[in-house]
Amino acid sequence: MNLKHFLVCVGAGLLLLAGLGSCSDDKTYAELLIEEAHYVNAFLADQRVVNYVPEDTVFEIGPNAPYYRLDEDGTMYMQVLNAGTKGNMAKSDELLYFRYTRWALEYYQDGELPASAGNNQSLNPAWFRFQNLSLASSAQWGTGIQYPLQLLPVDCEVNIVIKAAYGPTKELSEVKPFLYRLTYQRPLI
Repeated sequence: MNLKHFLVCVGAGLLLLAGLGSCSDDKTYAELLIEEAHYVNAFLADQRVVNYVPEDTVFEIGPNAPYYRLDEDGTMYMQVLNAGTKGNMAKSDELLYFRYTRWALEYYQDGELPASAGNNQSLNPAWFRFQNLSLASSAQWGTGIQYPLQLLPVDCEVNIVIKAAYGPTKELSEVKPFLYRLTYQRPLI
């Protein structure tokens, strides 16, 4: 299925959900999902997109690399800026630090990203225990932040589009997608 057909199917499915309850006084949840898809599509329209992850997980690398669709539903798209050191994979429940910069895609227009936020310039990185979502301290970031480490080594650097369903739990009801630039590292011993 190509991207155009996929987006038509997603749009049709979202319209069917329009009868669901409202998360906001102004818009239904279905309307928020449609807006979210629009924001992501507007950003991706200016990018090169590959609708699959290479079977060998050998990605094109760099600022001109494509965004790879990471899941069937199109909730995450990843661009690999640095593939990291081969064999340096994260282990289940391993404590990992990450730094991020993020941009709200609802404000992306004319090829320009809005002002960013994050901890990239901070002395204090955020952290999680890899694949341990039973801990609130890890689950708070959502599954999207950890997902690149299923495919790439710990010292990778990626840009990743994350829809709200896979983003931070405290922002789930806002239904806003973000572009994140992420780097990961192990604690210094």
